[in-house]
Amino acid sequence: MPSTRSAWLAGFLLPLVIFGFAALWTLAALYSERQCSFMAIVGAVDVLWVLGLAPSLRPGLRAVVALASTTVLVALANWSIIAINVGVPLGSGTIEALGKLGPHHAWTLAGLANDWRDAVWVVLALAVAGGWPLVSARRRPAPSAH
Repeated sequence: MPSTRSAWLAGFLLPLVIFGFAALWTLAALYSERQCSFMAIVGAVDVLWVLGLAPSLRPGLRAVVALASTTVLVALANWSIIAINVGVPLGSGTIEALGKLGPHHAWTLAGLANDWRDAVWVVLALAVAGGWPLVSARRRPAPSAH
């Protein structure tokens, strides 16, 4: 029963962590007037910490969920940074700007705002998110079938 409860808790907390950390990353980027792509690694570690609350998840599934969650977190943070930087000076509200940005425009502006160093941070974050569950599973003893 405790593993079911912790899996439910991790499933409930994961969207909160993704949206909350994307908001934190957006605030840091807006305040510093930089992309703050190093936050991708911190976000990946945060996602892995929440997934650690569900020990019943297999390492392969945990790696896939962590990789997908980190990808969504990075995309959402970049979308928010771009939308707010473009929309607010044009008179849109913060939330309204998020809905007005189109995918092609976002992709173009992301290409202009991010350079190779930002890409390195994001790739490292995805490597941490996808690789750590598999590496840590090799260190743990196999669960006994009682």
